[in-house]
Amino acid sequence: MSTWLAPAKVNLNLMVGGRSSGGLHPIRSLMQTVEWCDRLTVTASDEDHLETNRADLPTGADNLVWKAVAALDAQTRIDRPPLGFVLEKHIPVAAGLGGGSADAAATLAALGKMFDLDQLLLERAASQVGSDVPAALRGGSLWVEGFGEKLTSPPPLSGFALSMAIPRFPVLTAEVYRMWDQMGAPVGPVFPFSALPPALRHAAPFRNDLQPAALRVRPQLGDLMLDLSRRWGRPVAMSGSGPSLFAYFVDASEAAAAAAEAGEDFGVALGADLYPAGPTEKDRVT
Repeated sequence: MSTWLAPAKVNLNLMVGGRSSGGLHPIRSLMQTVEWCDRLTVTASDEDHLETNRADLPTGADNLVWKAVAALDAQTRIDRPPLGFVLEKHIPVAAGLGGGSADAAATLAALGKMFDLDQLLLERAASQVGSDVPAALRGGSLWVEGFGEKLTSPPPLSGFALSMAIPRFPVLTAEVYRMWDQMGAPVGPVFPFSALPPALRHAAPFRNDLQPAALRVRPQLGDLMLDLSRRWGRPVAMSGSGPSLFAYFVDASEAAAAAAEAGEDFGVALGADLYPAGPTEKDRVT
């Protein structure tokens, strides 16, 4: 048995290109994993099964855990035993934090260790599961380009933490992209340079091109951004397709104090330090 931490990701910026003939949108994004993790435990079992603490999540083939297993089965000829998974969800669903992709990546990492599989094979399987899964498998500070297949690891980011607040409503990625196309591919507002941590200023400008579409899909999100910015005394950004909101703070303690002031309109808020890796076996975390 092994237990793996599957960290959430935050899109510190997100630039989106027009839809391709295949229906996908190329991106350029600086992603960062943070200390907000699902936990995935895997064991050999009598039959394949998945248990989760979220009653609203599928436990069959539609779950990204099983999609990761299927992708790995297709890449290998291992006569694997039946597998039992216990998925403890902490990352909100449909929040722009990549929780499902993180779970898929943790599945690949766990099975990679269990069967001594090559990292390149795991990466090929990750690309078959979803465009965000290769980035989730690598984790840390990461430039992601194209359709998620071009990954570049810059020097690890440091010197700041994030306060994150998640509204009580989900936002579906597919719905936001459809709206973005209907709006004529708008460019998101540029995040103020003076509010960026020094470690990020070399990569400016920062923006999220999906923000205008997310605000059109969920108009109340704009009100929450304004309210949160007033409470925190600084600009607020949106991660991915939303609705997760975040701002930069000096350290995790300051970020946690800000999260406590987020207000009751948010289902969850916390201060998160930066996480330097992708999925990590729990007994190896220091």
